[in-house]
Parts: sequence; C-alpha cells; structure tokens
Amino acid sequence: MVKHMVMWSFKEEIPEEKKPELKAQIKEHLEGLVGVVPGLLKAEVITEPLAFSTRDLCLITELESAEALAAYAVNPNHVHVADTYVRPNVCDRVAMDFEM
Repeated sequence: MVKHMVMWSFKEEIPEEKKPELKAQIKEHLEGLVGVVPGLLKAEVITEPLAFSTRDLCLITELESAEALAAYAVNPNHVHVADTYVRPNVCDRVAMDFEM
C-alpha cells in the first residue's frame, strides 16, 4: 500500500470570497475519483487547515501499490480533475509518497 499526499496554496490572484467554493469543488472531484481510478482506495481532501498551516489544501490518498500511483498520475479522469479544478487555482505544490 502507498500513501500519496499533496499540499497546495491558492494562487495570490484568487479572491478570498471564491476560496470556499473552489475548496468544495476540489474536494468533491478529487474524492470522487475513488471507485473510478483503478487502484485508488481512499482519497481525502483537507479544506480547513489550522490557522498556522502553510498550505490551503491537502490531499491524502491510499493506493494499492507504487504502480497504481504511477497509473493514477496519468489516468484521464485524474488528469481532467487536476486540469479543471486544481491546477488553474493553486501553486506551491508539495508532495510526498511512501509505502505503508
């Protein structure tokens, strides 16, 4: 089993009043990939970090294997969600992958 964790900050040009809607969309669509992307067992998007956190969003996923993680990265459903909801709105991507 592999954990894949990604954290992002919103781009500076994203207005504060738009962030709750964007957080909800990102959460819905990334978590909705479970059962759609083979090998993706769990996905949780943290949208309300504590005030002293250095990122706005965190994705925590569990995948069957390192091979499943590699396939997830290029899966068309995942790429669509990333290109439509995530990448246009965030920057400062930080990721960590590890075996459990």
